[in-house]
Amino acid sequence: MFEKILVPLDGSELSAKVLPTVVELAKNFNSQVTLIHVCHTEDFGPGESTEVAKTAPVMEKKVCENFLSKAGSDLQGQGINVNWTCVEGVPARGIVGYAQNNKMDLICMTTHGKSGVGWNLGSTAARVVSHSTVPVTLIRVIEFKPTREWTARASTHFDEEYWMP
Repeated sequence: MFEKILVPLDGSELSAKVLPTVVELAKNFNSQVTLIHVCHTEDFGPGESTEVAKTAPVMEKKVCENFLSKAGSDLQGQGINVNWTCVEGVPARGIVGYAQNNKMDLICMTTHGKSGVGWNLGSTAARVVSHSTVPVTLIRVIEFKPTREWTARASTHFDEEYWMP
């Protein structure tokens, strides 16, 4: 069903939380997994030096290759058929374009990445979901952890089992 799975990673711990789910999917469907990072290379602001503009993409690509190779090696150690790639561009466009051009069957990513949790859905995830012609599975990275005060108030109205896994 899912022969080719694309997994966008941005180097953050949040985006890496997708990997256990990817391992399970890949094993169940005998899938080829492709890890991707899109190096954001939009123009720098007018005050940026040309030296920064030249070296920043090169440095980001090195960092990208480093964390993708570590993640890829870990997946290979779990018996997953995996490859990885770094591409340049705007993250959402790069992910959607790569998925279409390489005939991926599924994009599997987290709801949030490097920018952290601020909204229900991160901006890259929202753009991928709304523009992709390939099915997208989002893994939620926000964990609901009620405070003691909130739990005490809620327990008067609901069984504690309702709120705790």
